[in-house]
Amino acid sequence: MSNNERFSQILEYLKIKKSASVEELSKMLYVSVATIRRDLTELQKRGQINRSHGGAILMEGADEISIFIRQVKNAKEKEKAVSIALKHIPEYQVIFIDNSSTCLALSERMDLAHKTVITNGLQVALQIAKHDDVNLIVPGGEVKYNMAAVHGSMAANIINHFNFDLAIISCSAVDKDGSYEFTLESAEIKKAALRRSKTRMLVFDNTKVNTSAAFMSSTLEDYDIIVTNATDNEIALINRQGEIDIFNK
Repeated sequence: MSNNERFSQILEYLKIKKSASVEELSKMLYVSVATIRRDLTELQKRGQINRSHGGAILMEGADEISIFIRQVKNAKEKEKAVSIALKHIPEYQVIFIDNSSTCLALSERMDLAHKTVITNGLQVALQIAKHDDVNLIVPGGEVKYNMAAVHGSMAANIINHFNFDLAIISCSAVDKDGSYEFTLESAEIKKAALRRSKTRMLVFDNTKVNTSAAFMSSTLEDYDIIVTNATDNEIALINRQGEIDIFNK
């Protein structure tokens, strides 16, 4: 069983039980107590659980790693991917930018003057709102503090009423079959934006390569531009036939 599979099972168990001991989780997953302790340490770093004496407690909104954790996690890798992405952004007037920490870093460096920007990311919106020459739109919907984003069917329905010249999307994981999210809500918002966009751009850092998350947002073939800081060898893991153009320079 992989780390991500154990993480998912621990979180599903905690959703039902609300809390669990290390020994309880060890017996459930047939792994050592030391392995469970390492798993809980990683889940706490992701902002998904709180460690308790001898166990763990589920945090509210644990399906999605906190935006505040994601901003600092792999920050150097994100900045490298963003620097490459800036070279490949096509012309646009109306753009969708998702709520990912990668797109937050990208929005800080983009020239958005006199553009219309639609985003479901509250941190992204606050960053862009510093500039009074940008037409900024945030769709209505459900807001969760941990995600700092607008989600849900209302937000997806509103996005379906736009036409974007460009959608810039990041992801929680990527493999040869496509890009993925930890939550269905995130995947549905990104699917809606991709459907309504003339040009679809995926940006991800090398730590996402060949990792896993539960919900697919799109196949790699559906993106017009794919950008990453991953090495040629890492790209080969997700582009085995070499049929997709993936920019890493």
